[in-house]
Amino acid sequence: MDTILTPGLILSLIIVVIGILIIAKGLVIVRQSEVMVIERLGSFNRVLESGVNIIIPFIERPRPITMIRYVKLGEDYHASSSDEVRIDRRETVMDFPGQHVVTTDNVTVTINGALYYQIIDPRRAVYEVANMSQAVEVLAKTTLRSVVGKMELDKLFESRSEVNSAIQAEMEEAASKWGVKLTRVEVQDINMPEEVEEAMRLQMAAERKRRATVTEAEGEKSAAIAMAQGQRESAILNAQGDKEAAILRAQGEQESIKLVLNAIGETEENKRTVVGYLLGQSYIKALPTMAKDGERVFVPYESSALLGSMGMFREMAGSPEDSVRQALQRDGLRGGMVASSGGA
Repeated sequence: MDTILTPGLILSLIIVVIGILIIAKGLVIVRQSEVMVIERLGSFNRVLESGVNIIIPFIERPRPITMIRYVKLGEDYHASSSDEVRIDRRETVMDFPGQHVVTTDNVTVTINGALYYQIIDPRRAVYEVANMSQAVEVLAKTTLRSVVGKMELDKLFESRSEVNSAIQAEMEEAASKWGVKLTRVEVQDINMPEEVEEAMRLQMAAERKRRATVTEAEGEKSAAIAMAQGQRESAILNAQGDKEAAILRAQGEQESIKLVLNAIGETEENKRTVVGYLLGQSYIKALPTMAKDGERVFVPYESSALLGSMGMFREMAGSPEDSVRQALQRDGLRGGMVASSGGA
């Protein structure tokens, strides 16, 4: 049975096809972490969030945003620009090419940096600035020149974190007007002329040599101080030992003189005899030492006379030791006689 195409049926089919096209055109699926800025008749209407959304075809349309991205091929960076209707709200990194910057000490360096940012307000990112990514890039480059231009070359290498913080702080106010949040800025590579690099290498070697010399000098100084302190303490201990030894010898001689005088009697003549004997003993002990350095020894007149008096003392009364021994024997005999008489 043949279907008859009447004008009404044809009109109905046309309406159905148009409806399907309208539904297909107006049904928009936005993925997670993406948004779309919708304009109605050329003016801002709303922002489509993630999920299923419906727009009116031919009346409402998404507003694209221009994004510039760099692709590194070898040592060179190549920029690519694209208009995107889906705005990515994730954190994005912009690795822009190296920039020539002059420091305060007139050294030209090439700095390569990376910028991390995130679109917070898509409406501002679209309407407040013509090209958001290009504006952020130019702002980062100019801020980098401004911050690094206030620093010396040595300070630049020592404080990269300070440079990153300063760049981020200066860019935040301008970027916030565009609906962009700067998360962090990183200074990656710092390249300098070869002659400056060679001069820095020589300076570093000289500095290390200076530190080694200073360390060695400080070590020698500490060793000398320690040695001097040790010698000082040793001398003090030796002096104290000599002092105590002299005191002990003097006390021993004093006790010896007392014993001899108690044994032979404490008359003036006996005292002189005992003192002469003791001095003679000291001379006799010193004679071997005096004869070490040569074959001839010159003995003072007083010492020869003293030695003669010692010989005379021995012939007449014996040595003081003999006198002490005899006195002790006499005391022993007296004690024995007293004991025997008491027994009787």
